[in-house]
Amino acid sequence: MNSEHTAQTSQPRLAFARLLAATAAFTLAGCALSRPATEAAPSLASDADIDALHASALVVDAHADIIALGERSPYAGDDGRSQVEPDKMRAGGVDLVVMAIAVGPMPRNPAGYAAARSKANEELEAAREIAASDANTVIVRSAADIERAQTRSQQALLLGFQNALILGRDQAALDEFYAAGARVFALTHMGHNDYADSSRPLFIAAQNTHEPDAEHGGLSALGRRAIARINALGGLIDVSQLSSQATLQAISQSSTPVIASHSNVRALCDVSRNLSDAELDALGRRGGVVHIAPFRGYLFDSGDAALIARIREARRAAELPEDYLYPFELYWEIDDPEARAAFTGAISELLGPGSLDVMLDHIDYVARRIGPEHVGIGTDFNHGSGIDGFADASEARNITAGLVARGYSAEDIRGILGGNFLRVLRAAEAGRRP
Repeated sequence: MNSEHTAQTSQPRLAFARLLAATAAFTLAGCALSRPATEAAPSLASDADIDALHASALVVDAHADIIALGERSPYAGDDGRSQVEPDKMRAGGVDLVVMAIAVGPMPRNPAGYAAARSKANEELEAAREIAASDANTVIVRSAADIERAQTRSQQALLLGFQNALILGRDQAALDEFYAAGARVFALTHMGHNDYADSSRPLFIAAQNTHEPDAEHGGLSALGRRAIARINALGGLIDVSQLSSQATLQAISQSSTPVIASHSNVRALCDVSRNLSDAELDALGRRGGVVHIAPFRGYLFDSGDAALIARIREARRAAELPEDYLYPFELYWEIDDPEARAAFTGAISELLGPGSLDVMLDHIDYVARRIGPEHVGIGTDFNHGSGIDGFADASEARNITAGLVARGYSAEDIRGILGGNFLRVLRAAEAGRRP
């Protein structure tokens, strides 16, 4: 919670009490909502009630990419600035963002490993500079730190780690990133690496083909050792970007609950980056949390034959293979910047501005299937994410308003906004073995 946002509500305790009474009539019963997700709900709470609930909750974004101070990015919003800048966090009442030290595909050889590590070090330093630039922003390392920052109305940044390519084959480097503050660990990005299979096999332009769907059959022996070491350190395992096999294996092997920091529902949008029902069920059984993203490429209607035909046409125009559904796929492999911009721009136009209602449909699906205690928000901001109504951190309150309108209880909303993430982070910390 932050002081600016709290100041907007004149009587937050009274308003919150009214909200509790208002939402009691349409609380989730068990794991099932009482009405279809697309049906308009009556407004049973005032703006002040929603403000009070949002201000009192711990609001967490479980995954955003790092944009260095002063840097402008085509992946960010219309203003080119980071979508999770501290001022945008304050405006939206966002208390914590997990900032991912992440790298994309690089060669799996000594030169590629060195380049990946250099990029990771740059991002680590950039995250530190973001915190240092704002008197009210701090880097945190634990659940206790997060709660302390919220009490002090500070914006908090927690470091994440994405793509074990950064490690080369030196698993011991995990300890170095933990010591630097990383607490959320994802083994892959796009393309398989030495640790695990990716949900997005890399396109090999020279051979005009993708990598095989599976190189390791999920986790490699190195990847299984990495999972064990992350558990021992007290880190939180993140299965976003892993293949389905690797996800199920990581869930099974981890001694503590895992998260998907920015993954949506495959039954609603059939792309390989989204989670199948089997993955959702396994994650729920082990106490984990799925963080839903406002990313149009994870939310579009994959059953819309006309849209799919137009996506295929855009691929042909870019001289790309058209048999891979993920709409933004392959942009890494287009060498010419103008051609890459033309392709991603064409796909973006096809997908349109996106819809907060569709994002809420994905939240509903997970809540119905495995329970609202297993749902969170992870935006993937600064990497192409953003939809109408949730374009950056300043619009996070719209999620709360949408959840109220769909009939979630105040308790469930507080969990979805951040309480569920805090619970699994605590569980990871409790599993630490010095």
